[in-house]
Amino acid sequence: MSKIPQRRTSRDIRSDSRLEVLHAVLSARETTRSAIAQATGLSAATVVTIVGELIDEGIIAETKVTIGRVGRPTATVGMNSDRGRVVGIDVAETYVRAVMFDTALNRIGYVEGARDEHVLDPDSIVDGIGAVLDRLLAQEDGARERVLGVGLSLPGLVQGPRGVAAVVVPNWEWRSVELDHLRERVGLPLVIDNPLKAMVAAELWLGRGRSASSMVTVNLGTGVGAGIVLEGTVLRGATNSAGEWGHSLLMLDGRLCRCGRRGCVEAYVGVPGIHQTLRELAPRHPLAEVELQADFITSLAKAAAGPDPDPAARDTVARTAYYLGSALADLVAVVNPEVVTLTGWTTWALGDQLVPEALERLRTESPAGAGGSVQLEVSTVGGNSVATGMAITALERFLVDAGLLTTRIPVAL
Repeated sequence: MSKIPQRRTSRDIRSDSRLEVLHAVLSARETTRSAIAQATGLSAATVVTIVGELIDEGIIAETKVTIGRVGRPTATVGMNSDRGRVVGIDVAETYVRAVMFDTALNRIGYVEGARDEHVLDPDSIVDGIGAVLDRLLAQEDGARERVLGVGLSLPGLVQGPRGVAAVVVPNWEWRSVELDHLRERVGLPLVIDNPLKAMVAAELWLGRGRSASSMVTVNLGTGVGAGIVLEGTVLRGATNSAGEWGHSLLMLDGRLCRCGRRGCVEAYVGVPGIHQTLRELAPRHPLAEVELQADFITSLAKAAAGPDPDPAARDTVARTAYYLGSALADLVAVVNPEVVTLTGWTTWALGDQLVPEALERLRTESPAGAGGSVQLEVSTVGGNSVATGMAITALERFLVDAGLLTTRIPVAL
């Protein structure tokens, strides 16, 4: 029997209003209650009430008071950077990176440790995560006592936002006992999600999400995927698995994807797929023999740029843009976002070359009502957006625990 959808309550509506106020304050860094009301569309009375609640909780603070010649003094508010610390951890195939932020989301410090991608036993992975976190906490005296929460991204599907948690990571055999071990090793309030949700959370709070209510953030790297925001809320789906766009169909009976299916988007715009495109266009090209993915993408970007580009490299980028725009056209037709942002290490190398041709293809192929005005941009969120997004998720979890938000958060341990 299907579940009856829960009705939104006045508490949920109040939660949404608090999120809007937080976004407005974070975006402006310093602002006034009047400016918040203008930016959010909320009534002045609602803003005054919410700001008061957030000040009482120590999340935002009054920063200064300006006294004019006429009327009441004007108080400026901003995020309270002294409320505590949040940590975001990005666990990738080859590294673990932990970044500490204050509650105004200013980066304080980070630690990165290499991870042997061939070591897959859960105890080693958990201990490696814990060791990097310990090193980060050791950089600031008394940091552990000030940490409000830790957000951890794992390279797979994190399912079960309510009830029993399941982490599905390719080649990792995770069970509930590993999650218990992880919680004990971290020793702090912990929330887990996957990189796509983390990246789009960073975009929602610190990037284009501040000015667009519906958007898609696409990650381009070894794999590809999409984080989706609809009406200001991260789309998670029934089991927190929404966004696996990289394994949607681009080409019927096309290239074999690492997931086992044929014709997936990832098989054409993931780095191995881009490499295969070059080999198909120019089998004897020197770049066809480059083994390391990062070296290949960096070299391809350099060869395809400039006034006298390498023809095969330029054709490879153009073909990749064609594939990307075609795949995005289907996504845009379904989601109808205002903006699509590109992120990930392939984007940092090739984004400026991919965007113009991919946007042209997107608008050509998508229904006019969905794609005619959509914007395609390289994300402006700096640093490690996965770690940043997980720190934001940890902050959201703290606000949920404090009773200020009713946001649906991912697996909380």
